[in-house]
Amino acid sequence: MYLKNNYSFKTNKIMTLVKWNNANNFSALNNLVENFLGKDATDIIGRNYGSMPSVNIKEDKDAYYLEVAAPGLKKEDFQISLNNNLLSIAAKKVEEKEETEEKYTRKEFNYSSFQRSFTLPHTIESDKIEAKYIDGVLFVSVPKKEEAKQKEPRKIAII
Repeated sequence: MYLKNNYSFKTNKIMTLVKWNNANNFSALNNLVENFLGKDATDIIGRNYGSMPSVNIKEDKDAYYLEVAAPGLKKEDFQISLNNNLLSIAAKKVEEKEETEEKYTRKEFNYSSFQRSFTLPHTIESDKIEAKYIDGVLFVSVPKKEEAKQKEPRKIAII
């Protein structure tokens, strides 16, 4: 089962990463809307799906590494949780700006949020997941259990 905008790690004999992106499924809808309402309407629809931050996922023999591009946020804006094997990364930022001059007051609100979820394999050390936020990028390290780490090849003697 895939979740909306979900990256999942599937465990078979070979570990593979499967990306399912909800926005790609709306190209036919975008074409229909564009033909009916014009290009500006599909740009507005695209912005709703385009606000999801990009995520790089890397793997080495010891861990998985997620890099979430989220500039303009503070580490306090993020919430990371692990429920069973579902790792969720969410952020919420609310900005309020008020300007008062002679006879008028101008008040603006800006609200942005996102949530990304990742299904992790059962071969991870869930109590050792770490995260840090540096220069607009959230780094999440998901270490593997010892039995999941790739072993060095060994030669077997023939007797």
